[in-house]
Amino acid sequence: MSIFEKIIGNMDDKREWKSMEARAKALPSEYRNAYEAIKKYIWTSGGPTDWKDISRIFGGILELFEAGAAEGKKVTDLTGEDVAAFCDELVKDEKNWRDKYRTKLNDTIGRG
Repeated sequence: MSIFEKIIGNMDDKREWKSMEARAKALPSEYRNAYEAIKKYIWTSGGPTDWKDISRIFGGILELFEAGAAEGKKVTDLTGEDVAAFCDELVKDEKNWRDKYRTKLNDTIGRG
């Protein structure tokens, strides 16, 4: 990774994220609101740390919501009534920020 990428991040990733956010804004309000709530839940509950995982998870949610909206379904028809469990299942095998900080803490204390 170049110093430029470390400072501002990968430009392709930023473009992809902006594209996904534009897709989310184009969703009907029920889906847009659900996407924003799910995004907040995933980020505040630890969230994945790898861009590939982030892109796959949020891209997958958008595809699901776009298809559901086109079919006239409710959000919970797609996610189930327990939306938090739906989110937890999406990220259950991904390395998250909590894992990253846990490793960092253990490495720091282990060196002392």
